[in-house]
Amino acid sequence: MGGEFLGQMIVAVVMAAGGVLLIWQGWAAASGRLTRNSVAGIRTASTMASDEAWLAAHQRAKTPTVVAGALSIAAALVVLLPVPSGVFVAAVLVSALLDVVLVLWGAVVGVRAARAVVTDG
Repeated sequence: MGGEFLGQMIVAVVMAAGGVLLIWQGWAAASGRLTRNSVAGIRTASTMASDEAWLAAHQRAKTPTVVAGALSIAAALVVLLPVPSGVFVAAVLVSALLDVVLVLWGAVVGVRAARAVVTDG
């Protein structure tokens, strides 16, 4: 039982850390604190075209990105509960799937916003 709980703890920490990172990235990029770079954020030709396009993309993508992060943190708390292994696996998989969908949705709407800036500018 101790090893099983240790595994749950590791999964929970990774999920929570990923959630915190998503929330930070969402807020920092949308506020302009995280500027164009080659490591974090939505990095496409249109978002990297200018500082204005980068900012517009991340301002538009902020909500889905932050929601994905919050979802990861909530799922991390669920996996710490004494639940059957099926609930544990479902929480991890559903959270991961929804995170991917939300982050991709944020990227899609963000790229659209960046393209609008690039074509208007």
